[in-house]
Amino acid sequence: MALDIRPVTPDRWADLIELAGERGFQSGCWCMWWRLSSREFQAGAAETRRAGLEDLVFRGAKPGLLAYQDGSPIGWVAVAPRSEYPRLERSTKLGAVDDEPVWAISCFYVHRAHRRSGVTEALVQAAVEHAAAQGAEQVEAYPIDTRGARRPGADLFTGTLTTFLASGFTELARRGGRPIVRKDLR
Repeated sequence: MALDIRPVTPDRWADLIELAGERGFQSGCWCMWWRLSSREFQAGAAETRRAGLEDLVFRGAKPGLLAYQDGSPIGWVAVAPRSEYPRLERSTKLGAVDDEPVWAISCFYVHRAHRRSGVTEALVQAAVEHAAAQGAEQVEAYPIDTRGARRPGADLFTGTLTTFLASGFTELARRGGRPIVRKDLR
């Protein structure tokens, strides 16, 4: 599958809207789950979360990448320095393993017509390359271990362990059943 994967910039905002749909991905999160406290997330409506992501994009941050096939957006991955995700920082399961500055791949969304076709794998590789181009020396992720049980697609928004292991990540820790994986780029 030939994909064109690009950072989300103001000129690609409409493409992100097209992919995310009116609901803002599957849950109305607008990929702000890791960026907001639980209280902030619950207090805000989907429109508020959308405005938060839009503000990031239009301020010049590149909070993620879009995958295009034949000019249409079909996939999304959120990638940024881990320090931009306060909920990760406070998480008992996914909190920092050490003091190393790392980038985090925190979320995926692939249009249902393109799932199980290699889009997620391509997004992982592009996210690693994007982070490296920004000076990252290590990239982390917090996937779901799907061994032994089939999971609904909505549960897999952080990716699957097998995808990351196949992409050269190593499991560093496992807390409460949740793996933390990392790839060293040095």
